[in-house]
Amino acid sequence: MLLEAMGLHIQSTVRRVLIEDIGSGDVTAALIPEDARATARVISREAAVLCGSAWFDAVFAELDERIHVTWNAADGARVQPDQVLCTLSGPARALLTGERAALNLLQTLSGTATRAAQYADAVQGLPVRVLDTRKTLPGLRMEQKYAVRTGGCHNHRHGLYDGILIKENHIAAAGSITAAITTARALNTQLPIEVEVENLQQAQEGLTAGADILLLDNFDLDGLRNAVALNAGRIKLEASGGVTLANIRGIAETGVDFISTGALTKDLLSIDLSMRFVGI
Repeated sequence: MLLEAMGLHIQSTVRRVLIEDIGSGDVTAALIPEDARATARVISREAAVLCGSAWFDAVFAELDERIHVTWNAADGARVQPDQVLCTLSGPARALLTGERAALNLLQTLSGTATRAAQYADAVQGLPVRVLDTRKTLPGLRMEQKYAVRTGGCHNHRHGLYDGILIKENHIAAAGSITAAITTARALNTQLPIEVEVENLQQAQEGLTAGADILLLDNFDLDGLRNAVALNAGRIKLEASGGVTLANIRGIAETGVDFISTGALTKDLLSIDLSMRFVGI
């Protein structure tokens, strides 16, 4: 989903986040005079890839349309420690009320984008795409999928509705790889059929049965090279399982088309950001 088409989704997410934080009202911000105005800055405390500015803006737009945010960096920018990312001005109460919700979203999405950029950098120059998975934070899948793209990696399927991925338990329930693929073809969904395989014998079965993509699960490097040779360029190959920053380039060099890893979205560290008032 393109960011330009995500307006309603962003608004829905932000409203849910604000309800969680504000509840019946911000009893501490009520200590500030209602007519007080303030200026604040958001500062990065570490190097990162910025992501989530639209969600940040939406928090304050939801609270008070008089708040103005001026950005010094755009999503996808590589920012440095002590860099001023944006300046806000407007009613002090609303700035205080929205501070944590806005920073939580910005920190989380920047953390996701930063992790994605590390993985993208690790395979730079090689003809492989690094993919995310469905191992996302509950309720923030669209956000994290956007952050993955912002960091330079790519999206796998968004959910159970936009891609057929036949995994170990599906195969067990269907009876075999061949049976599962045959049933998937009969559904005539026009979606590519991907099947998870754990060894070369299963890979051959998947090829014979007509899979569009093979997911090579936890293959070692020799196993990946053998699978690439067996495939001989017929369909796309995806490597997954045990992928780290330390080994991803070696995996990419085997000749697979895709490498997927849940580490892009589930093992993230939120970026350290702070919002400081500079005038009131």
